[in-house]
Amino acid sequence: MPVPRVAIVGRPNVGKSSLFNWLARRRLAIVDDYEGVTRDRMTTLIESNDRFFELVDTGGMGVVDADNLTEDVRNQIEIAINTADVIVLVVDVQTGVMPMDEEVSERLRSVQRPVILVANKADQSHQDVLAEDFQRLGRGHLIRVSTTQNRNRQDLLDLIVDRLPEPNNELVQEPQMKVTIVGRRNVGKSTFVNTLAEDDRMIVSEVAGTTRDSVDVIFEMDGQSFMAIDTPGLRKRKSQRTDLEYYGMHRAQRSVRRADVVLMFFDASETVSKVDKQLMGYVMENHKPCIFVINKWDKYHGQVPTDRWVRYIHAQFPTLTYAPIAFITGQTGKNVKTLLNHATMLFKQARERVTTGQLNRLIRAAIDAHPPAMYQNRRPKIYFATQVATEPPTVVLMCSEPKAFTADYKRYLLGVLRDHLPFGEVPIKMYLHRRHREGDDEGEEEITPKRGKRS
Repeated sequence: MPVPRVAIVGRPNVGKSSLFNWLARRRLAIVDDYEGVTRDRMTTLIESNDRFFELVDTGGMGVVDADNLTEDVRNQIEIAINTADVIVLVVDVQTGVMPMDEEVSERLRSVQRPVILVANKADQSHQDVLAEDFQRLGRGHLIRVSTTQNRNRQDLLDLIVDRLPEPNNELVQEPQMKVTIVGRRNVGKSTFVNTLAEDDRMIVSEVAGTTRDSVDVIFEMDGQSFMAIDTPGLRKRKSQRTDLEYYGMHRAQRSVRRADVVLMFFDASETVSKVDKQLMGYVMENHKPCIFVINKWDKYHGQVPTDRWVRYIHAQFPTLTYAPIAFITGQTGKNVKTLLNHATMLFKQARERVTTGQLNRLIRAAIDAHPPAMYQNRRPKIYFATQVATEPPTVVLMCSEPKAFTADYKRYLLGVLRDHLPFGEVPIKMYLHRRHREGDDEGEEEITPKRGKRS
């Protein structure tokens, strides 16, 4: 299971970002009285009662963005709501129930996940009675908090943890792998899907933009059932002329979120574009296993060496050198079966789990080989490492000070994990998490470099 997600939502200026920082015990999100400061989703890892979850901050629902990004902000909020396991609805005790509070509550009525109603800015106990008016919203358990006076922080965390989905450690039936095919227009996505289905399942045309929606297609190969998700071809936002194209982009993004493996299609006769890079950015943001697929290779087989395309792809996407690259001809089916077999391998890698002992031995060896640099005249410490989730594989390093580890050193540790664990070709989430309680390291062996090693 992936790490559970908890989304903070509400109208503008109710203290969502303050609540986010308060629960995280760090100033991560910008807090300002100006409406609409938060646009993108911000996430951080929280540990409470031996459970980990991702906390997600969102923009204010109903805000009109000054830079005409209202739709983008709204889309980010919708993604947070649709992918959350628990929703924290924040209201402001000091202003009372506002019309926008009722609109937000109405939006959440169709959500089939637990909702916690947080009455913020209840700085004094005599203000608690003011929160009773919010009961009429009828959304979730009501709790009164104050981020400025540090009231009821642990009570709120306990409510959240109680509503997280139970860890699933039981053996379950093998799920059907969902493969999402994405890319620009006319790179051969629909032709590829028809080849998989062995049927004219999708309309194929030379007219750009033939596919206007994401379409699920079930097919079988070697006795196994799969789902291919065909998506609309994308182009630059400034070139989008109709609402169909605009919503097509959002449907493609939704299909990426649904995917177990993403196949990023390129036409062998065309260079990588800005749209391709934006699309891959979204795939990376969602930590999806991905294969770069060079389609229509029959036109260049024997004329252009595959190594040239491999070097070109690595130059265009330098942080994705671990992702496999496939050369196929979707129309004839050449190398398509090999591609699906490789996608299945990535699907299995993303669901692998390693033991805490194995992980700690590996991190110890990595630190011995290359200790972290000194920070404020002290060597930063990693106390222990553990894998907390799969899909994507998620590793938490409990340490003395997360800021002490440079971006280069984090990349080094990720490279070690990728080279020595069964996650070699899939994204890995790695969190450096500070331990707050005194004496946590008593009785535990610390992962530190051996004497004599220098950075």
